[in-house]
Amino acid sequence: MVIKVAFYRGRGDFFNRIVKWWTKSPYSHAELILPDGITWISISPFLTSKVGARTKEEWDSDVWKFVEIEVDQQQLDVIQEFYEYTKGCKYDWIGMLLSQFLPFYVKRKGKWYCSEWIAYALRISCVIDWRVMKIYDRADLSPAVLYEIVIAK
Repeated sequence: MVIKVAFYRGRGDFFNRIVKWWTKSPYSHAELILPDGITWISISPFLTSKVGARTKEEWDSDVWKFVEIEVDQQQLDVIQEFYEYTKGCKYDWIGMLLSQFLPFYVKRKGKWYCSEWIAYALRISCVIDWRVMKIYDRADLSPAVLYEIVIAK
């Protein structure tokens, strides 16, 4: 079965433009799409945002780039278990911003940003080998970095 990582490359709002400019990337956001093709899991960068799932049956392929990843049932189960464990966690503004300015990774317990959450979900489910991802060795887990990780898989 296949999951997808969706990378937002549209113009978007002010925040999207800042993320793309700062990271020198065409991507400002990422979401994980489950095998049903309509369940999207992520967290957006708004003050009240939390890790959550939404159903999305239509999307503009001009503003989303998709990377398909083959998974088995056990890997999917781990991703879904990780989602249940982190569902409702808030956006990690401090960790995301400090990771961009400091030469080391800043992780706040119980808080996530979009590409960081997906990187962890793919790593703990063994969808992406730790030797490829090397989360421990990355200060930056921006959408651009996540894109490079998933295409290198």
